[in-house]
Amino acid sequence: MERLPEGEKGAFYSWKYKHYFKFVETKGKNIVVQCVLCAGDKRFSTAKSSTSNLSKHLKGQHSHSAVRLVEKAGSVPDTDSDSSFPATKQLRLDFSSQLVSGENLKKLVAAYIVEEMLPISTVDSPSFRGLIDKIPTRNNARLPQRKTFSNYLDKEYATMEANLRAALQAVNFVSTTADIWTSHNKSYMGVTIHLFNPCTLQRNKAALACKRIRGRHTYDVIASELEQIHSSSGVLNKVVATVTDNGSNFVKAFKTYQHVSDIGRGSVTHGRFPIRQIGLDRRRRSEYRYRCISIENTNTRAVYRVSIAKCTALWTKASRSTVASEHVEDVSQRKLLVPSSTRWNSFFEAVSKNQFLMEYCTAMKPLTAALDILQGDNCSYGALIPTLEVLMTKTLSTKDTLSRMTAGLPDVIVKAIQTRFADVLENKDALLAAVSCPQYKLRWVGDDRRQQLKELLIAECGTVPPVDGNTVTVPTHWVKPGGGMDFYEFGPDTDESYTAEQEVMDYLRCGGYELHTLNQSPNIKNVFLKYNTPTPSSAPVEHFFSLGGIVLTPRRNRLSEVQVMLVVLEGLSLFIVTLQKQCKRVVFI
Repeated sequence: MERLPEGEKGAFYSWKYKHYFKFVETKGKNIVVQCVLCAGDKRFSTAKSSTSNLSKHLKGQHSHSAVRLVEKAGSVPDTDSDSSFPATKQLRLDFSSQLVSGENLKKLVAAYIVEEMLPISTVDSPSFRGLIDKIPTRNNARLPQRKTFSNYLDKEYATMEANLRAALQAVNFVSTTADIWTSHNKSYMGVTIHLFNPCTLQRNKAALACKRIRGRHTYDVIASELEQIHSSSGVLNKVVATVTDNGSNFVKAFKTYQHVSDIGRGSVTHGRFPIRQIGLDRRRRSEYRYRCISIENTNTRAVYRVSIAKCTALWTKASRSTVASEHVEDVSQRKLLVPSSTRWNSFFEAVSKNQFLMEYCTAMKPLTAALDILQGDNCSYGALIPTLEVLMTKTLSTKDTLSRMTAGLPDVIVKAIQTRFADVLENKDALLAAVSCPQYKLRWVGDDRRQQLKELLIAECGTVPPVDGNTVTVPTHWVKPGGGMDFYEFGPDTDESYTAEQEVMDYLRCGGYELHTLNQSPNIKNVFLKYNTPTPSSAPVEHFFSLGGIVLTPRRNRLSEVQVMLVVLEGLSLFIVTLQKQCKRVVFI
C-alpha cells in the first residue's frame, strides 16, 4: 500500500474527514482509498478534486453523528503515520434510533405489569400512557386500552399453556408440588410441576395451576382438584409423586386414594392416583422437635426457655411497635432479624449471641445447611437420604465443641431425625434415587450396605423396559480362521447382551459426578429419571404464598378467578421451553 503523496494538491488531501480513509494508490486523476470503519477491504475511487462520494458513504453507512463522535474522541488514528501493527477492523457505528413495533411494545408493557404485579388498569393511566408515547414506534403504534390489553394477556397465556403442554408430551416422568393458601377470604390451590430434560438431564420446572378452591378444604375436594389439574395438563399417568406439606387434609387424601383400584371411589375415577406424601417439616413440627432439648439436666431446659423467651419477646415488641423498633435501631444501628414462620433457617440466623445461644447455633448449623440444600430449586429426590446421613454425622461431630450445658443436643437432633425419617431412610424409592444419581452413587453408604444397594440397583435395571434405539450390546464379529483351521466352520458368534449387572458395575466404577455420564448407561438413566424427578421439599409451591399475597391487594381484589390465575402463573416466570425442539432425535421411553 502506497503512502500519501507529499506536496500533492487536491480536495481529499485537505479534507477534515480524510482520517476515516486509508490512501491506497493514484490512478490518473483519481485516487483509491479504503474506509477504516467498514469491515473487510472496502475501497472507493474518487476524483482528486472532489470528495462527494466519500461524504455520501459516511452519511449513509456510518451516519454523520457517529463521524462527529469519533472525530471528537479521536479514536481513529491518523493513517499517515508509520506503524508496524496491522490496522484493526472496526464494526459499523450505528447510533440511529430503533423503532419499536406495536407487538414488541405490548410485550414490554405486559412483562412490566405482570412482573411488578401492577393492576391491569395501569394501561389507562394518563401518566403511564404519556410515558409510553415517548417511545418511538413504527407506524405510530399505540398502546391498547385496558379491555384490549386484557384480551392480549389471555392470548399470551393460551400460547404459554400450549407450549407447556407440548413440552410435557415429550417426557414420561414428572412430579408436582401442591399447597393451598388463603388471602382476602379467598382460597387457592397452587401446583408446580418438575421434570428432567431427557436430552440434557437438566431439571426444569413450571407453574402448573393456581385454582380457586371453594368451600371446605376436605380430603376428597383436594383429591378431586389434584386429579383434575393433572388430567387437564395431560400428565395424570406421568406423575410419579406429588410433594406437599404435612397438613392433615393432604395426608388423608394420600392415604385414601394412593392405592385405590379402578372402583370409582370418591371423586377419583382413575385406577392409579399417583401421589406420594414426602417433604420436610414445616416450622410447626420442626420447632416441636427442637424443643426436645429438655434432657435430664433441668438447668439446661430452664436456660433454653429463658433465652428463647427473651428473644421472642424482643422480636414481638420490635415487630409490633414502631417506637420500640426505632429504639432498637438507635441502639444497635440496625433492625432486628425477625424469624419467618415458614423457614426455620431464619430462626437460626436471628439467634447468635450469648454462650448458650452460640452453642445452640453451633449444634444447629449442619441442620440449617441441610435445609438449604433440600429446599433448593434444583434439588432432586436422590439427595434426601445422603443429606440426612451426612447431617447426622456432622451433627454428632459438634459434640466436642459444646459445653455440658448443650452437650446432649446433638444426640437429641440425631434421634429426632431417625424417628421422623425412619420410613424414608429405608425406603426403596429413596435409595434407588440416591444410588442412580452420579453425584452420590454409593459414596455415602458404609461397606456393610454397599452390596445390598448394588443388588437393588441391578434388580431395578432388570425390570426397566429397554429404551427404543438404545439397546446396549457387545457385538462379537466373526473372523475367518487361518493356518489350517478352515476345516472348522462354526459361523459368527452370537451377540453378548450387555447385562444389567455389567452396566451397574461400569456405572459405579465411573468416577464422574456430572449427569451427562448417565448417557453411557441407558437403563440407569431410566431409573434416575423415574426416581429423581420428585423434589424432596414442597418449597417451590410456596412461591405462590408471597406472590399471591401481592396479587390479591386491595387495588386488585376485583380481578376474576381466571385473571388471578393468569397473572400469578405468568408472574412466576417458571415456564419450560418446549423440549421437542431440543431433542428431535431422542426417543423417549
